[in-house]
Amino acid sequence: MRSASLKFQPTDHCGAKPPGAAKSNRSRLATSLTLAAMSLGYGVVQLDVTIVNTALNSIGNSLGGGVSELQWVVSAYTIAFAAFILTAGALGDRVGAKRIFMAGFAIFTAASAGCALAPSAAILIAARGVQGLGAAILVPNSLALLSHAYTDEKVRGRAVGVWAAGASLALTAGPLVGGGLIALIGWRSIFFVNLPIGLAGLWLTWRYAGETTRSPQREVDPAGQLAAIAALGCLAGAIIEAGVAGWTDPFVVAGFVAAALLAFVFVLQERRAAQPMLPLKLFRHRMFALTALVGLLVNVAFYGLIFVFSLYFQRVNGWSPFLTGLAFLPMMGAVLPVNLVAARVAERIGAAQTIALGAALAAIGCLALLGIAPGTSYLEIGAQLVIIGGGLGLLVPPLTSTLLGSVEKSRSGIAAGVLNATRQTGSVLGVALFGSLVGGSGAFMSGAHQSLVISALLLLAGGTAIWSGAIVKPSSRKP
Repeated sequence: MRSASLKFQPTDHCGAKPPGAAKSNRSRLATSLTLAAMSLGYGVVQLDVTIVNTALNSIGNSLGGGVSELQWVVSAYTIAFAAFILTAGALGDRVGAKRIFMAGFAIFTAASAGCALAPSAAILIAARGVQGLGAAILVPNSLALLSHAYTDEKVRGRAVGVWAAGASLALTAGPLVGGGLIALIGWRSIFFVNLPIGLAGLWLTWRYAGETTRSPQREVDPAGQLAAIAALGCLAGAIIEAGVAGWTDPFVVAGFVAAALLAFVFVLQERRAAQPMLPLKLFRHRMFALTALVGLLVNVAFYGLIFVFSLYFQRVNGWSPFLTGLAFLPMMGAVLPVNLVAARVAERIGAAQTIALGAALAAIGCLALLGIAPGTSYLEIGAQLVIIGGGLGLLVPPLTSTLLGSVEKSRSGIAAGVLNATRQTGSVLGVALFGSLVGGSGAFMSGAHQSLVISALLLLAGGTAIWSGAIVKPSSRKP
């Protein structure tokens, strides 16, 4: 009788895999679902940056109000987003990123329901401000949770790539999804769509994300926070109302004076605070200051023009929200693929040169649109919009990389927060300024042409500044 050779397989009494293997599989699943939750958080924030633009005309027709009210619908979100993002990151460090992230998702979701149910423009604007607060909480803390979940640097880099790609997809899909929902259901549906996303993100975070280490010594800067949001709100308000009342109106002038005084108070507070929300000494490094400036200027041009063209397609040319979404699709769609090749271009010609090239391309696209008029065929403007989107896609990755590389690694979190804050501030100023130009007493098209010229000048100024800054040998000492 031949004896069988048996190999021992470690199993439990039911033939299951060893506890260690099951635990490892569960750990990988939890990590992957944490990434999914963080991607939902960042994705829904980016979705609401662009999805609202296709609904502007429908919102105006439904709730009443002119261009200034529509500017506030967009700007209330970005003001809160820009003003609170730095404090939100510090709060996550102090209390725990998971707790703060879930609070942000809950705020964002509840505010989305408030937007969808808003009976008036004033309530919609207020709910959009709360939504922007939720967005500011979600972005920095989603990155903190990803960093906690992925300990290996290489794997973490891939995870951040997935996180960013999902947001780019949401940004691209926003106008088209918004136009389709408005055509089928109505403008309120663009806010209701956030509810299932928010609930899914909350559950996944609660169930699978691990809490980060608390740092009770990490302080927040309430005085600086109040000064920042007041200064930005006064500045945006003065620019928006200037389009209706005129630039010499006493209320408008008072708004600019208040913004200047509050900005001065903010700088004083940040200079003397033990743990400022915005460390001013970071700006002593030339490339950090230049990349932050370019981020602001680019967003003034890009998001200001999206606002203008949303109204142009719908109010001037009479297009439906769905056709408006389709019109933006090539422009937004050009961003992601160009993002993917930007790193290789930067390796060949240099990061600063790539940023300048992207800004120049976008400026050329703006100038090529100066012939636009009521009824202009999309075939005559589509290529220019794609060039603008491609220019943005080319400059953002090296811009981000250069800014992060200009500071010590220990300060990369606050540096990323500063870039997000400056870019969102640019979005606020772009919508406020260009909206005031097209919503004033003059013709819409005159204001649109002025917006295109200003955009081109800002882009060229930003590109020239970063190029010139790269020529001068940067200091090897990082802040």
